[in-house]
Amino acid sequence: MIDIRQVTELCETALADFDGFVVDISVDAANAITILVDTDEGITIDQLKSVSRSVESGLDRESEDFMLMVSSPGVARPLDSMRMYRKNIGRDVKVKIIDGETLRGKLIEVQAEAFVIQWSEREPKPIGKGKVTVEKTQTIRYDQVRETKIQVSL
Repeated sequence: MIDIRQVTELCETALADFDGFVVDISVDAANAITILVDTDEGITIDQLKSVSRSVESGLDRESEDFMLMVSSPGVARPLDSMRMYRKNIGRDVKVKIIDGETLRGKLIEVQAEAFVIQWSEREPKPIGKGKVTVEKTQTIRYDQVRETKIQVSL
């Protein structure tokens, strides 16, 4: 079986050229290697090819055959590191909290222990009839989050 530590080292060496980072690496029983990588600005096709070539040249197909897929994580993948949160500041997110609550808003700040989202909400006017739009923010600790996903608006 392919050594995942070796694959990780090969990836990190290739990613150092353009300040990229590993999001996830998996190797299944059939030696299918899946590598998800990114950069703070968004990874390019040429950068993905560079990582793929570096990993492929560092592994020996003669001793052990493998299939290799190198990709960006895509918007469907949950945010799972502070760097991924930072990269997505300004984007709309859907946050599932451990207690079952779901929050939607714009990711506006990332801190060491938490992140902040902002959204607009219609509330009754304090005086008189009708409603007024109010901007709300909430700080959410990472340890309270089950999942945070980017919301794509079309």
